[in-house]
Amino acid sequence: METKVDEEAGVNGAGGAIKEEKAPLLKAQEFPEVERNNWIHKAIGQTFQTTAHLANHLPTGTALAYQVLSPVLTNGGRCDFASRYMTEMLVSICAFTCFILSFTDSYRDLNGTVCYGFATTNGLWIIDGKAVLPKERSKSYRLQFIDFAHAFMTLLVFGAVVMFDHNVVNCFFPKPSAEVAELLTALPVAIGVFCSMMFATFPTTRHGIGFPLSAHC
Repeated sequence: METKVDEEAGVNGAGGAIKEEKAPLLKAQEFPEVERNNWIHKAIGQTFQTTAHLANHLPTGTALAYQVLSPVLTNGGRCDFASRYMTEMLVSICAFTCFILSFTDSYRDLNGTVCYGFATTNGLWIIDGKAVLPKERSKSYRLQFIDFAHAFMTLLVFGAVVMFDHNVVNCFFPKPSAEVAELLTALPVAIGVFCSMMFATFPTTRHGIGFPLSAHC
């Protein structure tokens, strides 16, 4: 039996090298440009971008719990009486958590351990230990009017995230009118712009439970 050898894939000459054709593993893919012809498409695109930034102003654990439980409790937006009641409970509990956690703060002890507490009129009430802050240092953690303003804005931010969740919207408004649909599209954007301006103008120095910590908290 004769064995045929492909001359092009073989060795060229006595000391030649095998010719190999190299092809890229991944081919370059061209994605079409996003076309947003009317104001509704532009508003929806802006809402996506705004909501991504809004989530940074919410407690991490609360926002994550809401995002995980929302599709399950709403049955993918197809709510019956039980799922609608559970969705109302989820939204209410998460909204209350966002509001109340805005009054928490943290500090680092001598060992570098982060300790949390609630801001009161007398100072910081430690909730995860028996430590007591010195009176002079505790004064810097007193409850102020700006804390209520930030708590209210955090509540607005959570409301904007809820209105952007199509599962919850379909649960409470299965067949919205044109006016309601327009309101649900424009209101989260307005809340995002307003709260972003307020957070930038009146920044908070607190680093509470679920919020990002600073190096000198």
